[in-house]
Amino acid sequence: MELLYCILIGYFIGCINPSFFLGKLKGVDVKKSGSGNAGASNALILFGKLTGVFCAVFDIFKAWFAVWLSSKLFETYVYTFVVTSVSAILGHIFPFYMRFRGGKGLACFGGMVLYYDWRVFLIMLACAVVFVLIVNYICFVPITASLVFPVIYGFGTNDTVGALILLIPAVVIFFKHIENLKRIAAGTEFRISFLWNKQKELDRLNIKEDEAEPEMKSEAVK
Repeated sequence: MELLYCILIGYFIGCINPSFFLGKLKGVDVKKSGSGNAGASNALILFGKLTGVFCAVFDIFKAWFAVWLSSKLFETYVYTFVVTSVSAILGHIFPFYMRFRGGKGLACFGGMVLYYDWRVFLIMLACAVVFVLIVNYICFVPITASLVFPVIYGFGTNDTVGALILLIPAVVIFFKHIENLKRIAAGTEFRISFLWNKQKELDRLNIKEDEAEPEMKSEAVK
């Protein structure tokens, strides 16, 4: 029963999607506008920086809260952290009321790491910034981070089963970014350097400046 309760708490709290509900309030379907992704990145594109930041922070702390709540309710259950965390991430990615088409899970993943250890969260965040500047493609961050954290958790807790459970979202996150990887292979994915070297990136992709915004919305952040 503790396993079931942790799954339900994590999943249903993870399903709370601020970008989707804010879109409804503004008369916009985030699944059909911008990147078509019900996450903070699309909220930023459609509604501006403040809304995007709000959605990202909300998604981080909803995962944190789900694990905190389960930990308070089931203090003796050994897999409370991993089961609730994974369920929250999957709830964000596969919300039932959006026909299981939600976000990509990065912010919720961050909330899980934050609950585990804020120092690990800051270290991974700093490494992610350095890594994305080196590879120049942001999609590699969620893929690699979701693979690295189970290893960190496994070594830190000696919990092999828990580490294996934490690999579940890593597999899902990888498949959610396959299209990005295909565009990288084809040379059509926007690089992160677009933010500070716009013209060079537009020239590389043979895109005129007046076409840049719709291209960014339809391709780069999917």
